[in-house]
Amino acid sequence: MTIFNTNSSQVAQQQTEQRLVIQHLRSVTASLTTTAGSDVVKGLTQTPKTLPPRYFYDDRGSELFEQICELPEYYVTRTETAILQECAGEIAEITGKCELVELGSGSSTKTRILLDAKQNLGLPLRYIPIDVSAGMLENSAKQLLSDYPKLEISALAGTYELALQQLPVKQLPSRMIAFIGSTLGNLNAQESEMFFSQITQALHPGEYFLLGVDLQKPKHILEAAYNDSQGVTAAFNLNMLEHINWLYNGNFDTVQFEHWAFYNETENQIEMHLRSLQQQTVNLSALNLSVNFAHDETIMTEISRKFDIATLNQQLRAHGLVTQKVWTDKNNWFGLLLCQLK
Repeated sequence: MTIFNTNSSQVAQQQTEQRLVIQHLRSVTASLTTTAGSDVVKGLTQTPKTLPPRYFYDDRGSELFEQICELPEYYVTRTETAILQECAGEIAEITGKCELVELGSGSSTKTRILLDAKQNLGLPLRYIPIDVSAGMLENSAKQLLSDYPKLEISALAGTYELALQQLPVKQLPSRMIAFIGSTLGNLNAQESEMFFSQITQALHPGEYFLLGVDLQKPKHILEAAYNDSQGVTAAFNLNMLEHINWLYNGNFDTVQFEHWAFYNETENQIEMHLRSLQQQTVNLSALNLSVNFAHDETIMTEISRKFDIATLNQQLRAHGLVTQKVWTDKNNWFGLLLCQLK
């Protein structure tokens, strides 16, 4: 009996592995981009100092972000989840037999709502998660395969830009790229235009783009969401420095920096910064870089723009992405847009 159970387990594991392909794009990054760390050098030698949000997401950063999504002050995840639960069936009916490509998949928690809706309609399940955290990508993929016996996963570990250029060959008649969680807000206006162009290049006419965006709302609600009482967002922000230390042999002392987030009402965006608590010098040996900080000088680590749906629809249409339907919550705090490339 013991031998039979062991063999059954091995067979099940082999079957799961056959439904999972993970492609690591990191080795390609060096050949397709400028010197590693050049974005850090550029950001820390300009005034004001900045660092790209992509450095949030080592494995620890990804874990902290998952914790942020569960915080009582952080309405974004639970609001978008509630919207998805209401409209996932309709999305599945509209899109039909199509692969789901998700940018920044993380733990794929909300993805399950979309997969359930497709499964309930008897549609084939093929999922292409994309995330810079290879560890979280693999763990979540294996859990999904265990829970969805008919699911096939072709995962890409790397940046959005690289992944959109290297999507696997399509196995189903159509494809939907999902960019949920209001991650679009982390891109400035120019970066958003470039991103929409990348989306249209990755899709064929008739295929879909599912976009989740945080909408404009009172300042006190927004600032509470990025300054939670448990300090998880602060830890997430400071972890960026630990990640950069590890990557570039640095000596950032996170005790000498503090988290600072506020809502810029002129630009309609949250700004997250790391503020130096004293005059200090930081060295990044692998980049041959020394950076001087004045007391109270900051590094901007993220913006989170808040959107107006009418304006966003116009921007999408300019790229050939025509909004088919918009879903919002009762407070009009968050919007989910299903677009089709014409």
